[in-house]
Amino acid sequence: MKLAVLALGAVLLAACGRTNVQDYQAAEPRLDLARYFNGNLTGWGMVQDRSGRVLRRFTVEMVATWSGNTGVLAENFQWSDGKTEFRRWAIVKNGDTYQGTAGDVVGSAAGHAAGNTLQWRYVLALPVDGATWEMQMDDWMYLIDEDTLVNRTRMSKFGVQMAEISIFFRRQHTPQTPPG
Repeated sequence: MKLAVLALGAVLLAACGRTNVQDYQAAEPRLDLARYFNGNLTGWGMVQDRSGRVLRRFTVEMVATWSGNTGVLAENFQWSDGKTEFRRWAIVKNGDTYQGTAGDVVGSAAGHAAGNTLQWRYVLALPVDGATWEMQMDDWMYLIDEDTLVNRTRMSKFGVQMAEISIFFRRQHTPQTPPG
């Protein structure tokens, strides 16, 4: 009985310490996906297992466009093992909330922005050894400056963290022709 009470106490204490996206309400610069994910972006990242060991590294080239409150993010991944992957997100913005779909996302993703931060949650259909696992994805995006964004994702199954993904994005600017 003591062990059960201690375990319950640990779970409740951990739940109290969770970060809420609203904790970042005053943080600047303000993250607006339609403004940041617009045009060409490059990202670099890695996937780590539960112990922190790097499993895979990747680069991603993204082209993002918006029409009103609807955006399309076309992502081309190049993995360190030579594999490539394409994902197309369709995103709808409603104030500081976002809904999104992609071919390998089960249902839709939901996110909320506050200050310089967005929390984005969805279920990813991940192929593993000939089977498909439905992984819970908990993305946290932090706008560092107008051109730099850090995305940290916890990937879990049955409430157990299986991996963590870190991506660092930079917006690309088209060089301007000097006047004259």
